Amino acid sequence: MKLLNKKSDQELVQAYVKGEERALQVLLERYKTKIYTSIYHQVKDQYLAEDIFQETFIKVINTLKAGRYNDEGKFLPWVMRIAHNMVIDHFRREKRAPNVVNNDGFDIFEVLPFSDDSVEMKMVKDQRDVDLKKIIQLLPDDQKEVLIMRLFCDMSFKDIADITEVSINTALGRMRYALSNLRKMIEENNMMFQLG
Repeated sequence: MKLLNKKSDQELVQAYVKGEERALQVLLERYKTKIYTSIYHQVKDQYLAEDIFQETFIKVINTLKAGRYNDEGKFLPWVMRIAHNMVIDHFRREKRAPNVVNNDGFDIFEVLPFSDDSVEMKMVKDQRDVDLKKIIQLLPDDQKEVLIMRLFCDMSFKDIADITEVSINTALGRMRYALSNLRKMIEENNMMFQLG
């Protein structure tokens, strides 16, 4: 297993296709948190996210075993695209649009520095968090999606572009619009936040 851990994604995929079952386990361990987090932030349900995560890897396994994977050394974006499509399929079946962010969903506030020196400061922070979550809800879905992938999955704009099947410039533009729209809404509501 140690030797497998040092292999690149591409080498692991090739090893798995040649029958080395543990190679897929290494890939899964390497990326399961990012993939699961991305799914969870879109569906907002732990059990549903786990189901979609499992369905994603069943599809990955079937595609690899059938020899249909194009070996371009882009394993994570490929799996994230499969997961993203699985989420979309789920919402199509449910006949409702995905709600990428909600009040008990992801927590943007863990990445925003804020001091918790006192009970008063904590109350202010909690209210700020609630207010900001409400504002994020008002963003268009494509902007919310890029914001989540960038801030919470720590994904590059290239990977985001690959997964959402848009150009890098479009992904960058969506992030820029998301931050711009958040700033405008915060100013309109006279809220005190600082967005990077």
